[in-house]
Amino acid sequence: MKIGVLYSRKRVEEKLITAAMDARGVAWDRIDPREVSFEVGGAADLGQYNAVLVRCLSHTNAYYLTRWLESLGVPAISPHKTVATCGDKYLTSAALQEAGVPIPRTLLALSPEAALDAIEMMGYPVVLKPLFGSWGRLLARVNDRDAAEALLEHKATLGGYQHNVVYIQEYIEKPGRDIRTLVVGGANEQPKVIYAIYRRSDHWITNTARGGKPVVCPLTEEIDHWSREAAKAVGGGTVSVDLFETLDGRILVNEVNHAPEFHGASEVVDVDIAGEIVAYTLRVAEQE
Repeated sequence: MKIGVLYSRKRVEEKLITAAMDARGVAWDRIDPREVSFEVGGAADLGQYNAVLVRCLSHTNAYYLTRWLESLGVPAISPHKTVATCGDKYLTSAALQEAGVPIPRTLLALSPEAALDAIEMMGYPVVLKPLFGSWGRLLARVNDRDAAEALLEHKATLGGYQHNVVYIQEYIEKPGRDIRTLVVGGANEQPKVIYAIYRRSDHWITNTARGGKPVVCPLTEEIDHWSREAAKAVGGGTVSVDLFETLDGRILVNEVNHAPEFHGASEVVDVDIAGEIVAYTLRVAEQE
């Protein structure tokens, strides 16, 4: 058995994952997406792998390479369906809503004029997000019409597909934190929550990339349930799930990520996170 690990830059997570593979005596190769080209319908060396663990920084690379792996019959973790869904916030929201997973109220507008009408109808404050992206970048809390008009004009001036489509979400008052879980499974086996953490911050954006501090979160039945349902809704694999606690006690699923970072969580939880990811990858490979 041989595993491919697809990444361009070796971050803390990739170091932990490859060290876990070495510790288990797993034969693996690094696949650098910057060095890959392929012919549609053609044979490929990647057919030698029993599975490929996808750790691309670039969503575009992950999107096309997982589709190619699918055509070769090589399982990718996470699979193409998950990558395609999680890479687009609207597709993620739609998949969650259709699966009955509770989410913040979300609207999509295809012009600045329609976006302004939608924001006014939803009521301030709202959050504008890019359809694509991570690490809490380019988020904006819009508190009034003046701010909405300015932001929408800015997006229209920038142009491009990603700015012409406006993703609008209700603003959720959080208790100074959100919740992140990591789930494995959901496609070819029942999903399992590996850990849950709070990400605490005085800022309304709680991503660890923006300064949120990881703290252990008790894995309640509700958090466990909705994390697993969210993973199944997007297609399974290894995914992180971001959840909100509302002031009236509800749990809402905000986003799902197909190639999660976990270096912050690894500092506070008593779980071999990389080992769990490797173990799941091997289970997928053995099924082929």
